[in-house]
Amino acid sequence: MENKKEMRQWLVDFGLNHPLVIGGPCSAETEEQVLKIAHELKESDVTVYRAGIWKPRTKPGMFEGVGAIGLKWLKKVKDETGLLTATEVANKNHVDLAIENDVDILWIGARSTVSPFIMQEIADALEGTDKIILVKNPVNPDLALWLGGIERLYKANINKLGLIHRGFSTYEKTKFRNNPEWQIPIEVKNRFPDLPMICDPSHISGRRDLIFDISQAALDLNYDGLMIESHWDPDNAWSDAKQQVTPSRLIEIMKDLKVRKKTTDEESYKQQLNNLRAQIDVADQTLLDTLGKRMRVANEIGVLKKSNNVAVLQNKRWNEILGKMILEGEERDLSEEFILKVFKAIHQESINKQEKILNK
Repeated sequence: MENKKEMRQWLVDFGLNHPLVIGGPCSAETEEQVLKIAHELKESDVTVYRAGIWKPRTKPGMFEGVGAIGLKWLKKVKDETGLLTATEVANKNHVDLAIENDVDILWIGARSTVSPFIMQEIADALEGTDKIILVKNPVNPDLALWLGGIERLYKANINKLGLIHRGFSTYEKTKFRNNPEWQIPIEVKNRFPDLPMICDPSHISGRRDLIFDISQAALDLNYDGLMIESHWDPDNAWSDAKQQVTPSRLIEIMKDLKVRKKTTDEESYKQQLNNLRAQIDVADQTLLDTLGKRMRVANEIGVLKKSNNVAVLQNKRWNEILGKMILEGEERDLSEEFILKVFKAIHQESINKQEKILNK
């Protein structure tokens, strides 16, 4: 991408002394609801008011948004509060209506990003627009799809671009609605440091009690902003009730979050950081050595199993190991989720090696 720095300029132009905050309900439900929430947020750190007008839902018959009438409500939000407005678009018709109603920021959702055909249709509809366009990561953890969507928009001469990290779907049950998979947005930030990155802790968590911790983690990773869903009566929201917070709680979250310094010239800090990083380098090397030793033992077990015509997978033994590691991991302040991921990966590598031996 050429002229990458232009993509960050829209964020610089806001002149904020804090990360960008996009707040508002998951869905626009009624004019009263939309305006009530907006007025409660207008004196806060929220700069952009979000509300879903069209809602892509998993099953038919679910609430799929109020449609174009909601765009009129967003216009009233801007007129009455001065907040900028944002909504999701998923096709050319959405784009045309949102622009016609002067919505400031259009975001492309995870279900759209996953389809190159939809992304191209939206890119064509947005050709040359000066609106700010944000692209959520695709549903599945596919870095190429995410970056491909941005490339399509950039080729359509759209320079006010940004990304939204909303987590990734997984078959494995975790405490998150969508796993953060922090390494993927970190990789994007490394490749395109001038591309603003917004975190959506509402969709990552799926639970309002996790929103603060995810928001803080994002700020610690130097994200440029947050998109947090807020409803005046979250428990009775028409969509995603469990992950929305009240406007007062959102304001409280903004006050309690800590924004870390991105750079510092303090010599003592640099010395301490270098020392700690050196310790991590040593620990990483030890970890690799230990894993190498473990796999060599796994190979020996594979040879033994082959000579005795024994199956590779022994479920009872595996479950005993996993249970033991979870308990010992807790004693070392390691989460069950982390232990499961690490030891499942180690176990799979052991199986792969033993199967190669048995199939020779």
